[in-house]
Amino acid sequence: MFTLSAFADEISPDPNEQIAVLQKCGVRHIEFRSILRTNVLDLSDLQVQEFKSLLTRHGFGLSAIGSPVGKVRIDQPFEPHLKRFERAMELCRVFGTPNIRVFSYYPPVGKEWDQAEATHQQAVFDRLATKVRLAEKAGLRLLHENEHRIYGDSPERVQRIFARVPSPALRGVYDAANYVFCGYDPMQGWETTKEVTAHLHIKDWIAGEQHGCLAGTGQGHWPDVITDAVSRKYDGLATLEPHLLGGGPTGGVTGPELFPQAVAAFKAVVERAGGQYQ
Repeated sequence: MFTLSAFADEISPDPNEQIAVLQKCGVRHIEFRSILRTNVLDLSDLQVQEFKSLLTRHGFGLSAIGSPVGKVRIDQPFEPHLKRFERAMELCRVFGTPNIRVFSYYPPVGKEWDQAEATHQQAVFDRLATKVRLAEKAGLRLLHENEHRIYGDSPERVQRIFARVPSPALRGVYDAANYVFCGYDPMQGWETTKEVTAHLHIKDWIAGEQHGCLAGTGQGHWPDVITDAVSRKYDGLATLEPHLLGGGPTGGVTGPELFPQAVAAFKAVVERAGGQYQ
């Protein structure tokens, strides 16, 4: 069963418009990245409570805190970033979700991870392990996404993360489009990481393009991935993140007109694979 969710800030910065569009699409969960052009970790307590009240009034749940934790250079100080992670943990308690989306750090300035791995990968593992231990104590779960230019942007390095930081409190987000964008084979990414994958980010991509495409129309092999997931009895979240009008390190844009098309396309992929969604 695929539980549908959405990065609703791709629809609009206005939380009321986010809710209205998702209601029409039959999506009842949000992966909370931003509202009002403000990142979730930078919202005031009042803004957080207002958004929580809006979700409650309309019967919405939160699939995860879509945090940017881990989207800093590995050679930057850890303590300030750890405080942001602690804010994410606090927001999990406020919204009643166990999930925090995380990343595995950018390399130092002027380097790629192929050059920096030997000297900095242990710091990646150590920092992730620190956050995992905090998550374990709090009963939370960290979801690592294979994002462009972070340590875990390749299937092999994602696999290495889970080998070096083994814990049920750390699971994987699988994003086929990110593998395409980074020049990796998304099917290799799926085969390499599906045992640790507990969360799907649904966007598709064609290499060289500057924006995403509808699920099943790009090079992400979503029909193959979903067919395999159905055969494995996948039971978890599938969060729409279409990037149909573009995207970057802080998020994407799809808009209220195109977002329903993205939801419908993914539903069709699931139906053709013999799966179910809610």
